[in-house]
Amino acid sequence: MTQPLLEIKGLKKHFTTKKGLWGKEKTVRAVDGVDLTVYPGETVSIVGESGCGKSTTGRCILRLIEPTDGEILFQGRDIRKLNATELRRARRDMQLVFQDPFASLNPRKTVGQILQDPLIVHGIGTPAEQRKQVEEMIEIVGLTRQHLDRFPHEFSGGQRQRVGIARALILRPKLVIADEPVSALDVSIQAQILNLMQDLQKEFQLTYLFISHDLSVVRHICDRVAVMYLGKVVEVADKRTLYEKPTHPYTQALLSAVPVPDPNQTVKRIILEGDLPSPANPPSGCTFHPRCRHSMETCRTTIPALRQTKAGHFVSCHLE
Repeated sequence: MTQPLLEIKGLKKHFTTKKGLWGKEKTVRAVDGVDLTVYPGETVSIVGESGCGKSTTGRCILRLIEPTDGEILFQGRDIRKLNATELRRARRDMQLVFQDPFASLNPRKTVGQILQDPLIVHGIGTPAEQRKQVEEMIEIVGLTRQHLDRFPHEFSGGQRQRVGIARALILRPKLVIADEPVSALDVSIQAQILNLMQDLQKEFQLTYLFISHDLSVVRHICDRVAVMYLGKVVEVADKRTLYEKPTHPYTQALLSAVPVPDPNQTVKRIILEGDLPSPANPPSGCTFHPRCRHSMETCRTTIPALRQTKAGHFVSCHLE
């Protein structure tokens, strides 16, 4: 068995907030005990509703925000125990592609400067060698050397995301965390960016952690899927198993909402009752039980463990 590239064990991120001027402090459980393993060369996707903790999980892995608890093992080393110098070295192998391709690029710098900055920060090569790497990378992502002298506002959304991908890959990382990388793009451009990411994965032997709420996009690009609900992972399985035989009631409801491009095919929608609970005041027991059609007394009192039901398939549910 190949050793995991990334292991997340019991990851938590809690934010403390105050309600009103004299209000009491409240704890928002944005991420509340996530376990996930990512192997070299695969694409693992994290999916779920807005506010479930997907993006917070990705930022915790890179320590862009400090986790409250848990272990983040990258190549066997706990990222949380690294000092500033060691963390900077580790980040050469871990890069992030942001959701908004415009806000993530410095408007005061040209594309050439944006791509050269990571090489300067990490002291890689001479200025001439850095320029050569930048020119090679811009062509790899489908742009030309003439684009290097332009500013971000002179590009379309799809072109800006290509620049964002180029910046992430300029250091030749092993792990790329893509946080909703195509959600701000038109559908036709989404397909181009997804195909580019797949081509780059083969060329550079990349491993992707792909964060998205679009299940159609996830089905196209990923190998395994982790479904999150209210800060917890409720189901993990390979793509085929999850889409054909989802086990957790929440996963079943999510997949039933995916549009089918066939007017003659009818899909029975599973309508979830109630609203998404607040992470500042999560339900007792299984956090999904207030909206679950199979809810039992055990669900209201006991938190279900994420356990393996078959090879590679993990579910957090009392029914299974």
